[in-house]
Amino acid sequence: MQDLPQQAFKEEAYELLSELEDSLLEMEDNPDDMDVVGKVFRAMHTIKGSGAMFGFTAIAEFTHEVETVFDLVRNGEISVTKQLVDLSLQARDHILSLLNEEEISTDSGQTLMAQFKALAEANSTPAIPDATPDSLTTSEENIPPVSIQKTYRITFRPNSDILHNGTLVTNLLEELLQLGTCRLVAHKAQIPPLDQLDPENCYVSWDAILTSDCGEDAIRDVFIFVEDECELKIAVVDTGSDNDGDAGEDQTIKRLGDILIERGEISQAEIDAVLAKSKRIGEMLVDANLISQDQIESALVEQQEVRKVQENRQRSRQAKAAPASSLRVPAERLDDLVNLVGEMVTVQSRLSQTAALSGDAELQSIAEEVERLTEELRDNTLNIRMLPIGSTFSKFKRLVRDIASDLKKEVDFQTVGAETELDKTVIEQLNDPLVHIIRNSMDHGIELPDDRVAVGKPRQGTVYLSAEHSGDSVIIEIRDDGKGLNAEVLREKAISKGVISAEDTLSDNEIYQLIFAAGFSTAEKVSGLSGRGVGMDVVKRAIEGLRGTIELESNLGVGTSVRLRIPLTLAIIESLLVNIGNNSYVLPLSAVEECVELTTDDIEEAHGRCLANVRGHLIPYIPLRQTFAIPGDIPAIQQIVITQVNGHQLGFVVDNVIGEHQTVIKSLGPLYRDVSTISGGTILGDGSIALIINLMQLMQQATLEDS
Repeated sequence: MQDLPQQAFKEEAYELLSELEDSLLEMEDNPDDMDVVGKVFRAMHTIKGSGAMFGFTAIAEFTHEVETVFDLVRNGEISVTKQLVDLSLQARDHILSLLNEEEISTDSGQTLMAQFKALAEANSTPAIPDATPDSLTTSEENIPPVSIQKTYRITFRPNSDILHNGTLVTNLLEELLQLGTCRLVAHKAQIPPLDQLDPENCYVSWDAILTSDCGEDAIRDVFIFVEDECELKIAVVDTGSDNDGDAGEDQTIKRLGDILIERGEISQAEIDAVLAKSKRIGEMLVDANLISQDQIESALVEQQEVRKVQENRQRSRQAKAAPASSLRVPAERLDDLVNLVGEMVTVQSRLSQTAALSGDAELQSIAEEVERLTEELRDNTLNIRMLPIGSTFSKFKRLVRDIASDLKKEVDFQTVGAETELDKTVIEQLNDPLVHIIRNSMDHGIELPDDRVAVGKPRQGTVYLSAEHSGDSVIIEIRDDGKGLNAEVLREKAISKGVISAEDTLSDNEIYQLIFAAGFSTAEKVSGLSGRGVGMDVVKRAIEGLRGTIELESNLGVGTSVRLRIPLTLAIIESLLVNIGNNSYVLPLSAVEECVELTTDDIEEAHGRCLANVRGHLIPYIPLRQTFAIPGDIPAIQQIVITQVNGHQLGFVVDNVIGEHQTVIKSLGPLYRDVSTISGGTILGDGSIALIINLMQLMQQATLEDS
């Protein structure tokens, strides 16, 4: 098992490599943006320094060479080209392989480094010839920009047990010294007597005064892997400009006492107590008959008021600038917490039901309070697991770039709604379906550049990926401006494969849905991307496994759009509880539109057809008692729960509607994995089981039976 510090390094390094990939792709789009180049350099620098600290010497040595090339880019000696980005992405993948300790050839790293060195030599900017006196000019255009040197005060107080994790504090300080002109002051007051000293503990802390043109982020990167094991404060004590306030106002030098107070090492009261032992300047001026006591009092009041205003302003600035604190928690602990909250919701439901039956007012009051607290705990816990879907979106930029290169196509990848949040479990399970859809858009949808120009389209195609909240769901859309789907070609392919018969009459929309059939493919030949009939059927099963829906729209010659509707979370859902005979069932509340009565007369008027007249509209329905073969007498008045499934209204007939219910989803186990019409179960307040109905599967099953 790996040491904790090494595991912490790997977790942070994975995040840095993900950010590095995004920055490299952004750099390709904006080659002149030095801020992006700086982000790439800092990521490389941090991985190199921390890799050496935690024993990943191969990573440190390899990354050092790549970092050297980007230092030249940062200094304007090498220009950003597609070749540089390609090599850098390969270098990023190589670092990831080293991090995962995969078995890779040592020659691959050497080959990459040789390519980097050759690129550096080929793209180096030629030296500017020495200027002669005749060519010298004082024009501002010829004056190189001067980087602003800021002075920082850095307080680094490591935890006493930081050495236990194998952290080499001296390496951190040496890396800090490389950032600029730096003076270190060690605080040794906490070192105990020799007989009480533990050689494995760290008793020293440091203050550093650093003057550098680097930003605060570069300083924090030095300590990025030990930020949870120390107290780190970074403050700008000199901005590097001539003026610190209004234009023309000279910057004042702080007094020693002010600096000590600002650092938090002494209070104003303690300074006042020491100064009180000697005469103040006001008392000495009064004694010398140079000024009156009243004038002294007036000046003191002014000083106190100004100080009060400045202190309030300073506190306000500090409150706004205070960074949000965070804590890294293993995902397994979070999953355990969600499971416990789910159990608490079940127990709370039982308590509420028991209190309602008891008639005890005090018990009912307690149950209501527990219900309120449980709901807050549930919402807060589920929110902890919510992550922006942008973490998945960013991975697809590299995918689109690589596929476009393989297919010799030009593609612009656009994303919208990256900040939309979803449960982390849902995001993890969405990755593969989205990859399939995007690959299909690139392979089948987007045309070759010359073909696009021939039909009046721009050479560059567009793949558009968006996400937005819609109630308790998220709608994800993947759209392209390619050639679209040809309904006639799809129909002929379906007939040849026996999916449909030649006599079947289908609308274009129904024909488009055939691509979700198992083994169905429109590819004319098998390639590395598609053509074996595996893909969209897998996508559909994966989305339905998330209790989501998938819709497809296409216009020939214009493009195709795939729209996914996914629930926000898989753990606890709002649902509608219903009864059929002695059995309880649950329907997802997000799909329910309304409930209406179904009488015996209504059934007779329909002449055996499962259709209900709801305010002049005929709505088909599925009698669940008949579908699930539940014995017993049918009530004179049943209820139709009208839902919206894949854009169509569909009713489900039940005996009684109980009401809304917080459903903690439980899997049914492997024994029931083939029961497609039931997606899970939940425990009710009385301890009985209610089954969760899979509306989509029931609709598809009913459609097949009708056909």
